[in-house]
Amino acid sequence: MARFDPARVRAARYDATSITLHWTTAALVAALWLIGQTIGFFPRGGLRAGYLALHITLGVTLALVLVFRLAWRRWGATEVPELGGRLLAGMARAGHIALYGLLLLAVTLGALTAIGQGDSLFGLFTLPSFGLGGLAREFWSLHALAANALLALAGVHALAALGHHVLLRDATLRRMLPARIARALPPREAGG
Repeated sequence: MARFDPARVRAARYDATSITLHWTTAALVAALWLIGQTIGFFPRGGLRAGYLALHITLGVTLALVLVFRLAWRRWGATEVPELGGRLLAGMARAGHIALYGLLLLAVTLGALTAIGQGDSLFGLFTLPSFGLGGLAREFWSLHALAANALLALAGVHALAALGHHVLLRDATLRRMLPARIARALPPREAGG
């Protein structure tokens, strides 16, 4: 078993912007899904409308983060070496494409739902429905389905990262963690 080499792991780390965008996306997806699952607990009225407005606001934030993340990935991100061989690299690529696709789908369907319902944002203004009101229920159902699929795939993504760390003993998880957290993890790398 090769000795853990911190310099090699640091050299293979994602850049700080990519790490921040990754964890911001994860936090927004988790918060949005949680709000979506619990909004029905509130009675109709001001509190529920505010909770929905928060969901929409976070959804818009996720859309902006997603656009920036895709642009950063294309034009600014640091390339890191693939770990785990061709098969795992291909599976990771397919998983990332699916994650980005589901993010885009869930955000788009959420926007169409909010517009179709003519939702209000904190009572400040009401979104125009653009004649989509009749489709709002269908958009909502598809939005919920896409959000659930996204959360399930994100769970598989997280399990894969943990599998890399625990079973394959490579730097996949460590290089996407903030540096302070990555340094606190016990050395597990077998070869890099």
